[in-house]
Amino acid sequence: MQTEELQKVLSDHALYQDSGGKEGAIAELHNVDLRGADLSGANLINANLRGSNLCGANLRGTKLIGAKLCGADLSFTSLCGANLSDASLILADLSGANLFCASLDRANLRDANLRGADLRDATLRYANLSRVNLGGACLYRANLNCAKLNRAKLCEANLSNANLIDADLTNAKLNDANLDGADLRGAKMPEIGKAA
Repeated sequence: MQTEELQKVLSDHALYQDSGGKEGAIAELHNVDLRGADLSGANLINANLRGSNLCGANLRGTKLIGAKLCGADLSFTSLCGANLSDASLILADLSGANLFCASLDRANLRDANLRGADLRDATLRYANLSRVNLGGACLYRANLNCAKLNRAKLCEANLSNANLIDADLTNAKLNDANLDGADLRGAKMPEIGKAA
């Protein structure tokens, strides 16, 4: 997508949000090639980015609340401080993504790939992380209060000082995961995970 065309879509979307849907248009960016695009600080609330290629894009501080990102390629993107609360990220590829201090509260990340992602200080309260691959991911001090992590792959993940209060880790794989200082009060742990 050309830069001018993208800027038009973003300005129309911002107008749509600001006017309560009376003016502008919601961003329809599904299956669009946005590799390496600079979308830092953009307003993409409720935007449709299904299946789009955002590999290596700059999404620092971007508002993606309620955005549709199912199947999108967000590998190696910068999402520092981005707000992805209530976003749909089913089957999305976030491997190697930088999600430092990002908000993913109530986001649906079922079957997503977050292998090697940086989720330090991120909030994922009530997020659906069922069957997610978080192998080698850094979740230091992440807030996973009441998150669904059933059948998640957390092998070699750093969960030190993470908030896992009331999280569901049923059938999760925690081989070589670092749980030092993690708060596991009320968490549902896998049988093997207790010893891992």
